[in-house]
Amino acid sequence: MSWLFGINRGPKGEGAGPPPPLPPAQPGAEGGGDRGFGDRPAPKDKWSNFDPTGLERAAKAARELEHSRYAKDALNLAQMQEQTLQLEQQSKLKEYEATVEQLKIEQIRAQAEERRKTLSEETRQHQARAQYQDKLARQRYEDQLKQQQLLNEENLRKQEESVQKQEAMRRATVEREMELRHKNELLRVEAEARARTKAERENADIIREQIRLKAAEHRQTVLESIRTAGTLFGEGFRAFVTDWDKVTATVAGLTLLAVGVYSAKNATLVAGRFIEARLGKPSLVRETSRITVLEALRHPIQVSRRLLSRPQDALEGVVLSPSLEARVRDIAIATRNTKKNRGLYGNVLLYGPPGTGKTLFAKKLALHSGMDYAIMTGGDVAPMGREGVTAMHKLFDWANTSRRGLLLFMDEADAFLQKRGTEKISEDLRATLNAFLYRTGQHSNKFMLVLASNLPEQFDCAINSRVDVMVHFDLPQREERERLVRMYFDNYVLKPATEGKRRLKLAQFDFGRKCSEVARLTEGMSGREIAQLAVSWQATATTEMRWLKQRAWARGLERPLSRVQGEAGTSWSLAADPSCPCTFRICSSVGTGLYSGPLHQDVLWWGSAVLPPRTPPVVGTG
Repeated sequence: MSWLFGINRGPKGEGAGPPPPLPPAQPGAEGGGDRGFGDRPAPKDKWSNFDPTGLERAAKAARELEHSRYAKDALNLAQMQEQTLQLEQQSKLKEYEATVEQLKIEQIRAQAEERRKTLSEETRQHQARAQYQDKLARQRYEDQLKQQQLLNEENLRKQEESVQKQEAMRRATVEREMELRHKNELLRVEAEARARTKAERENADIIREQIRLKAAEHRQTVLESIRTAGTLFGEGFRAFVTDWDKVTATVAGLTLLAVGVYSAKNATLVAGRFIEARLGKPSLVRETSRITVLEALRHPIQVSRRLLSRPQDALEGVVLSPSLEARVRDIAIATRNTKKNRGLYGNVLLYGPPGTGKTLFAKKLALHSGMDYAIMTGGDVAPMGREGVTAMHKLFDWANTSRRGLLLFMDEADAFLQKRGTEKISEDLRATLNAFLYRTGQHSNKFMLVLASNLPEQFDCAINSRVDVMVHFDLPQREERERLVRMYFDNYVLKPATEGKRRLKLAQFDFGRKCSEVARLTEGMSGREIAQLAVSWQATATTEMRWLKQRAWARGLERPLSRVQGEAGTSWSLAADPSCPCTFRICSSVGTGLYSGPLHQDVLWWGSAVLPPRTPPVVGTG
């Protein structure tokens, strides 16, 4: 309410002015003032300096406020301000009390922390004391063990010394005893020899007479035995010769015995060869579909399925060019018709780069024709040496016993069927080759010979007259490679991703476009290499948490760049770009840059693909 009474109404920061002048003296005050006191001035009281102007202004303001229409509002405003101040004071009081409580809590927490630290320190001290006591106990125990060990060692040493002394005494006693026994034995033997010599010397005439009588008796016994045996044998032979029935029976018995022994021996050999030819497998055969008794006993279900299976298509699973496919299909049809008509089979030569499907076609041809197949390699003939001729005859004897007909496939035939005029071929291999030429000189209705070679120009000239059909298997072209990639992708990736319990997971990308791109990049690769590429995809998906991602397609194309050779000797290499450490360049030996950019895994995978001559390497980014 200070504003109501005019207090502190001056400007902020200014001090109070000088006191106002005293009011003039009122009339009639003089007499009263000096009454009884003479001329002395009246004393000043506490109200002498009071300024009534403030009260006047307050009274004036109160009157104006009473007559004002906002008097009640002003009063309410003043009350509200007072309430606000009271609330602020109460709030500050509450804050103070909360601060005091917080300080008490902090004090309690600090006391608890100190108590916890004290307990922790006491626990640590107790543990340290216990550990120290345990350490002392262990040391005392170790000292006791050491003392006990030293005592035991000392006792053991004393015992060993005692045993050694006893052993030395026993050994000395035994040696002395043996020495005395030896001396006594020598004396005894000497005495016996002396007595025997003396007795023999004294009885020499008697001993000589005994020896003479024994010799005469032995001679008489031997002569009587010879005479008796001669008489018996003579009479028996005379009786045997005079009786012709006994002579005839003896001669017939000996003859029958000799015939039986030799017949049994030869019959056993013939039966062994027959059983080996029928039931066994020649040593030169590596793989065959012909059913043996042992195989039927081991795998009866598989053998029954094979017997009940129908002939398959000769080109099922074989990807060839259209012209080659038509030619080999004609061969398959002709072979099947030959078997049906029981005609003579024609021999076939399959030549071309490795991995182009020659062995696979031979197996399919045998299954399509309803024949058995047997696979051998030309490299197995040379190590057999002198046994090669016998093994070759056993092979063809075994082939002639097949009822269904046998397709004999010889892989790597150039290792065996070399020219006989060269000095590199040995005498044993030349003899084996002559045996092979003898057995294949005429066509047979029992077996069909299929040769496979990468170098047919190394064949002996006699082989050419024994081959009826020659088929060249070349590397697959773009269309065949794409068919192979799609087929192997379906077999090794899609089927494991859709069948079985543990399936592979494929990332989302265009499989068809990626197969076409892989077919383009695999130019110059054979079908076997493409199959290995597909197997590497499956292995990559198996090792990477069973996921096959897009960049994993190129992992199978990893090859050393040094193997990529051009027809003119151009080699490709990978080198860093000196201008930029993060940039690599794939270039040739003549300095032709083919790719420049950051080196990442996709560039390495795609850039290391084996490419054919006259085709620049194509580098992709996956």
